[in-house]
Amino acid sequence: MVGSDERTAEAGSRLRLMAVHAHPDDESSKGAATMAKYVADGAEVMVVSCTGGEAGSVLNPAMDRPEVHANMSEIRREEMARAAKILGIKHHWLGFVDSGLPEGDPLPPLPEGCFAVVPLEEPVHELVKVIREFRPHVVLTYDENGGYPHPDHIRCHEVSVAAFDAAAEPDRFPDAGEPWQPLKLYYMHGFSRAKMQLFHDALTEAGLDSPYGEWLEKWDPERADVMERVTTRVDCGDYFEVRDEALKAHATQIDPNSRWFAVPLEMQRRVWPTEEYELVRSLVDSTLPEDDLFAGVREKVTA
Repeated sequence: MVGSDERTAEAGSRLRLMAVHAHPDDESSKGAATMAKYVADGAEVMVVSCTGGEAGSVLNPAMDRPEVHANMSEIRREEMARAAKILGIKHHWLGFVDSGLPEGDPLPPLPEGCFAVVPLEEPVHELVKVIREFRPHVVLTYDENGGYPHPDHIRCHEVSVAAFDAAAEPDRFPDAGEPWQPLKLYYMHGFSRAKMQLFHDALTEAGLDSPYGEWLEKWDPERADVMERVTTRVDCGDYFEVRDEALKAHATQIDPNSRWFAVPLEMQRRVWPTEEYELVRSLVDSTLPEDDLFAGVREKVTA
């Protein structure tokens, strides 16, 4: 996993982390406590939202009103601004249109001009510009399955991986700023069966209702658990409240009475106080397993 490049991050800098997500609200449901922890530790953190989430359904019954549907784009921008403030992060809209989640048999074609169907070079170019301006040392994105098979999540993976490499190449997108080489690339994964099982067992033992029983019963036994790919677990239980408040800021998407909040925070801290990542590219030395996304970076950047 260790490589080298003459355009690596300079020493004496503040640590910088960039998380690339498909839609607003993804940043608050995936890795939000990690980001809040690193912000509290003094790092600069930026979230890039590839789309505006315009095609998202209203998933909170309290927000399922005509005026909300009529102003979805504006409302989702306001929600994202509130979440970013809660997390203490910087935020950038990449500017592409939400592809929606196609349903039906056969699946209908994706809308013309949406994020998942525009030529790959277009969003890669835009993300390279943001990487070269913000100059992150660590980049987070989804795995090759998108965490779950939403077309925008899969495209987010493709764009992020391509931009991680292209940002350092002077011949790629010369109009996009001075080349910059991030030092580590991580994947965020989807749901872990092991995590759901532990939460289910803890809730049951405490005499509380568990929302995970049906999921566990339907889990394909041939499906591998994402924990088999995890290399890095960040202890961030102290920031679960911040994560939850950021989630609730996305009021169109998050029902405060949903399963997201079924497990009491103290139980979460006791049973599973970490967020998990897979290190897939590194230009610094680090020993696996890790407990820090900046492992190997701190020594290089802050020396």
